[in-house]
Amino acid sequence: MSDLQMRVSDEDRERGARKLQEAFMEGRLTQLELEDRLELALTARTYGDLLGLIADLPADAPAVDEVVELASKNGHIQRSGDWAVPRRLRVASKYGSVELDLSEAVIPHPVVEIDLDLKYGSAKIVLPDGAAADIDRFRADWGSTVTTNVPGRAQPGALYVVVSGETKYGSLTIRYPRKRWFTH
Repeated sequence: MSDLQMRVSDEDRERGARKLQEAFMEGRLTQLELEDRLELALTARTYGDLLGLIADLPADAPAVDEVVELASKNGHIQRSGDWAVPRRLRVASKYGSVELDLSEAVIPHPVVEIDLDLKYGSAKIVLPDGAAADIDRFRADWGSTVTTNVPGRAQPGALYVVVSGETKYGSLTIRYPRKRWFTH
């Protein structure tokens, strides 16, 4: 019996379904293709059945750590440009500020969770155009209110950032990149 004829587990089926959903989020599959392939993936019996559904999709992106922790007592925490964003980012800052610019980052996940633990500092998160952010799990005790000009609901095919945590005396701002004006 070849490996392709071996029976798959529920976990194998779910992994295949996740790969198909990621391909849809990246724009590689249409809604109809996703629905057709998901139905087949969730009822696949062998590895051959499952592999046939994802064979025309690119191999997984390079691995990015699932959880990354950044901490500072009084320094500025900043990430910008071409950096790898983990699935979950925990940021702790006692007196410093935090600036996370995701607009040019490598983000292989459709959902990124950012957990902020700020005492006296503030945080600014810059999202790629079209992304959305859920800030319902973030609390500002004595600081400024949370300001955002991005949608709060997930948008099909776009990054969705879930922000949680708290600040005692700081603030949180979430926005898109500033438009650059060029003159000729």
